[in-house]
Amino acid sequence: MQLVLLSGLAGSGKSVALKVLEDAGYFAVDNLPTMLIPALVDSLESSAIKIAISIDARSGDTVATLPAVVSSMATRGIECRVIFLEATDDALLRRFSETRRPHPLAERITGGVAACIIEERRMLGAIAELGHCIDTSDVSPNTLRGWIKDWLKLDRSRIALTVQSFGFKHGIPLDADFVFDARFLPNPFYDPKLRPLNGRDASVKSFMAADQNVGHFTADIAAFILRWLPLFARDNRTGLMIAVGCTGGQHRSVHIIEELAQRFSLGHQVLIRHRDIHDFPREPV
Repeated sequence: MQLVLLSGLAGSGKSVALKVLEDAGYFAVDNLPTMLIPALVDSLESSAIKIAISIDARSGDTVATLPAVVSSMATRGIECRVIFLEATDDALLRRFSETRRPHPLAERITGGVAACIIEERRMLGAIAELGHCIDTSDVSPNTLRGWIKDWLKLDRSRIALTVQSFGFKHGIPLDADFVFDARFLPNPFYDPKLRPLNGRDASVKSFMAADQNVGHFTADIAAFILRWLPLFARDNRTGLMIAVGCTGGQHRSVHIIEELAQRFSLGHQVLIRHRDIHDFPREPV
């Protein structure tokens, strides 16, 4: 049996993620109380089915027992993976304002959506430490679908490296374990021909490769991560997220992430994410 537990803040994209899991062949259950998870697993265990369960603050204080449930599944030999979706307060407030839907805790918490988000973070804090965390603050639903699909393909027995580019002007990813700043490197943005491109394009790659500091910086990041990666694996971590940022997340950080992915792919499984380039064109291939 394969079991995926999906949790996160209201408005972070859990409905989108659960639908992806359902489309991938998982038996999907939304808002199942935590204490009922073992009963559901017991009833379906003999069928070797894939199960995806969404759990959030609507379950009340029972969500605090989820770490114990995950531990019990491991004891029983059931493969249990956890996805936690989160977003900044500003992003969540904007989404609730746009949809005009009430927060799930609105009937219990006074003070509006902002107060509900604070309480929800308190309730779900322990769950965020259990598995793969994804920051959806500046991510479109379609991009999130792609990230979930990529995550499903991972080898569960090996630690996964997620490498992500981002723009500091759009905010630092909440799910990053390590953040590196590439804003001191030469910026292709100031070349009118390179400005509309991104770090995956040949012209930008050539621009970046011309400065030896780019190579040194990339090599230093790779050496640092590979030096400490075995200790993270020994600590039973399922994944490690490395983020590299530049000003807009279009050129320098994208180039470095692509280079890091090539280095890490030799012996490791790697997920590549470019958070802030989805609306930019590419050079003709």
